[in-house]
Amino acid sequence: MILHQFIDYELLRLIWWVLLGVLLIGFAITDGFDLGIGTLLPFVTKTETERRIAINVIGPTWEGNQVWLILGGGAIFAAWPPLYAVSFSGFYLAMFAILAALILRPVAFKYRSKRDSDRWRSGWDIALFIGGFVPSLIFGVAVGNVLQGVPFRFNNDLRVFYEGTFFGLLNPFALLCGVLSVVMLIMHGSAYLMLKTDGPIAERARSYGALAALVTLVLYALAGIILWLGIDGYVITSAIDPHGPSNPLMKTVAEAPAGWFSNYGAYPVLLIAPILGLAGAALAFYGFRARAEIATLLVSALSIFGMIASVGVSMFPFILPSSLDPRSSLTVWDASSSHLTLFIMLVVTAIFIPLIVAYTSWVYHVLWGKVDANSVDDKSGHAY
Repeated sequence: MILHQFIDYELLRLIWWVLLGVLLIGFAITDGFDLGIGTLLPFVTKTETERRIAINVIGPTWEGNQVWLILGGGAIFAAWPPLYAVSFSGFYLAMFAILAALILRPVAFKYRSKRDSDRWRSGWDIALFIGGFVPSLIFGVAVGNVLQGVPFRFNNDLRVFYEGTFFGLLNPFALLCGVLSVVMLIMHGSAYLMLKTDGPIAERARSYGALAALVTLVLYALAGIILWLGIDGYVITSAIDPHGPSNPLMKTVAEAPAGWFSNYGAYPVLLIAPILGLAGAALAFYGFRARAEIATLLVSALSIFGMIASVGVSMFPFILPSSLDPRSSLTVWDASSSHLTLFIMLVVTAIFIPLIVAYTSWVYHVLWGKVDANSVDDKSGHAY
């Protein structure tokens, strides 16, 4: 096959860096309100009917939303094998905790109403809370650790060694990022709950959402200040070959104060990402107060887009820096699969991503409208 030669290797690497960001942002925006509503469940609902309404807001769509996470994991495995190897081995216990929490969610959806027992339902409600809170927290903690550098290294045979511990991941800055992730998704979940419900649930979601939007704004700004003043970034100090082999050891890297902000100085247009993160959260706060349902959900999604995109553009071309041996840091240029592999995957992605988007759009069109007591009391057995 020579068709892949028509697309430059450098361009393919850039395309897959962008696609990885799209998949992660897609997961955060779609499944993000599922996680946010799960976290909010004990606080926005007071009666059994209200709890069933909240659960039925996300019950029919959570599986489709989680496809973005599966696609993201698959993209990392196929397009960035060293990234997959380091992150999934180094963060093994953290990944296990996320998967265990996510597994609780479908089980809770299916079994919660199988017995007419308040104690039984309360137990599964706790499971839904764990399934929302724990992944939200750990995803943010992971981002905080990536920004600080992960303690791994390669030897001369490119064998990876991870020398960190699970509790070492729970450092102050990483926990700050974890809390930011939780409140960001609570903001997003509140916006979706306000759109899909009415009455007391919507009012409580509006109150929690406004508070979460304000806290998101403050914590995001605080994280940026700490990153600027107290955490060194990484810069490549040797020549860069965008067409070079996938060998991280063929470069030199140094730590630099405020290194993660150098891209903004070189390309000021990139400032749009953190501006969207801040502006989206601020607009969401006003949207909650004004009861602007659709607009609030949209600007909440815009805030999530800006915050996650700001991490990507700040770190570029790094995708996983090493605090143990900066030279071992993984970048867009030295951690990808082969030219042919990236091209084949791009063709497959060009076919299936539009199908997934079209199907998801159709599902939300069919399920458009508010969930109320009448819909959950439907005797057809379709409600959770």
